[in-house]
Amino acid sequence: MMITHLVFDGVADGPLGVALDIVGTATRVVRAGLVALPKGRQAPRQRVVSVDGAPVRTGAGRTLAVDGALGLRGLGAGDVLVLPGLGMATAPEIAAGLERPDIVRGVELVARAAAKGVLVAASCSATFVLAASRVLDGRRATTTWWLGPVFTQRFPRVTLCSDRMVVESGGVFTAGAALAHADLMLAILAHTSSPSVAHTVARYLVLDERPSQARYMVLNHLGSADPVIRQLESFVISNMERQSTIHEMARATATSPRTLARRVAKGLGMTPQQFAQRLRVAQAVHLLETTQHPVDEVAVRVGYADPAAFRRVFRRETGETPRARRTRSTLRDFRDG
Repeated sequence: MMITHLVFDGVADGPLGVALDIVGTATRVVRAGLVALPKGRQAPRQRVVSVDGAPVRTGAGRTLAVDGALGLRGLGAGDVLVLPGLGMATAPEIAAGLERPDIVRGVELVARAAAKGVLVAASCSATFVLAASRVLDGRRATTTWWLGPVFTQRFPRVTLCSDRMVVESGGVFTAGAALAHADLMLAILAHTSSPSVAHTVARYLVLDERPSQARYMVLNHLGSADPVIRQLESFVISNMERQSTIHEMARATATSPRTLARRVAKGLGMTPQQFAQRLRVAQAVHLLETTQHPVDEVAVRVGYADPAAFRRVFRRETGETPRARRTRSTLRDFRDG
């Protein structure tokens, strides 16, 4: 199996370096006999290519030599084409980047590779390049969390799961913010080699498994210029200790349920209920980190009469239990103090 890293000018140095280390470590542990592969599978090989075979300039300003140009003749089913994140952090940068000749050519090559059965994957802002190739149409995907609304507006045929760290849908892999590229590579190894290879590599490189980006999301960063969304946020916060129906939310924002759903989806890439849930979880995190209230009391204070339901929602949104979040915060405060 060949894993090909396709890089463009502006490629993020860290994610690419981590990816090379992960695949290199996988190759070494397999060849050393530390992990047995399923019959018919081989240790992964890897290479770094650009669209034209010329060196690229990384996001840190370094010149990166590559192993050649991306050629599709030697790629087929069982091979992997990965796009590490690019230095595009805003909507204008995304728009300008997708018009660059090298990226336009890359979009075409990605589409052709996918049509040949190559497993394609991308992380961070490179997910926009993948989506531009149309291979994500009708599939689920994730992207770097603060660009979720931009992604949703540009690619409405893709179902965005912006809180997930890695999403696999129909054999296409996407990952969130820059260092989620490590999670992406581990997921690819688990899929193409074996879960044992991925777990072994994670242990050797001391990489934790993080299923969600939600714990890193800053709600203020998800804010919108839409006054309806600001009104909704104010309403939910003012009624934090009880659950609100979509009809109550609509009345509070002087909209219909359908209009409210459309405005929130356009501005935030989620439903009103999901936005309210995220606000409640954010308040729960604050209470867990700043008070000694029991978890069950925290649940009630953020609108969950059923503590078990609260724990399920909290774990789904943050990737950890309420007790683990409190413990992690306490340990951090102890170290910092």
